[in-house]
Amino acid sequence: MQLDLSGRTALITGSTQGIGYSIAQGLARAGARVALNGRTPERVDEAVRQLQQDVPGADAVAAAADVTSESGTADLVRALPQVDVLINNLGIFGAQPAMEITDDDWRRYFEVNVLSALRLTRSYLPGMTSAGWGRVQYIASDSAVVIPAEMIHYGMSKTALLAASRGFAKEAAGTGVTVNSVIAGPTHTGGVEKFVYELVDPSLPWDQAQRQFMLEHRPQSLLQRLIEPEEIANMVVYLSSPLASATTGAAVRVDGGYVDSILP
Repeated sequence: MQLDLSGRTALITGSTQGIGYSIAQGLARAGARVALNGRTPERVDEAVRQLQQDVPGADAVAAAADVTSESGTADLVRALPQVDVLINNLGIFGAQPAMEITDDDWRRYFEVNVLSALRLTRSYLPGMTSAGWGRVQYIASDSAVVIPAEMIHYGMSKTALLAASRGFAKEAAGTGVTVNSVIAGPTHTGGVEKFVYELVDPSLPWDQAQRQFMLEHRPQSLLQRLIEPEEIANMVVYLSSPLASATTGAAVRVDGGYVDSILP
């Protein structure tokens, strides 16, 4: 398949590392002009330089802004008024006993993981529909439907993204714009390594710690390993391309499979 995004501009939130950075790499390889986002200009500039090294000839620009705030989102939209592909990747996660999740915790997870994506969708979707082409994606999680007992606030936020994705797909119906969510399973990033060691013996070597984590905390996985970020990125790039023009309103799974699936 030829995944050609030449002439398209893609914005990926939270893209200085991890899944977001891998998505930026994939979109750049497909020919898109890629806007990398993070809160700190220095970190975003470094990510842009790294991407241009990793993908020679990449057209990458810095889009530093705190999109968890209204003012930060407004600043970003002024600097980058038109995008063709919006990847809502920004998110936080962490383990916390259910009865210890405070009102402030609930608000923070909703504001960072959900409201930031809703603001950006409202900002960019009208331009896409006017142009007759566009792609909006939400990086969700298997935690949206198989809510982990140790992180139900995170699961709640990802469930909300599934609802937002489906709803905005209906808003964009018939316009040439597609809106989808990607249900990502446990993925191997630096943050996840730290999270794994919060739940298993921190003295274990990484390969053993990963196996124990999957066995004890994600036993439903058919893959029985963490997913690599580029495996998530491959699906995102496909959904961003013209080849995925008939896929919209979908929750596409890149979750490693389930022994007894309750997902669509």
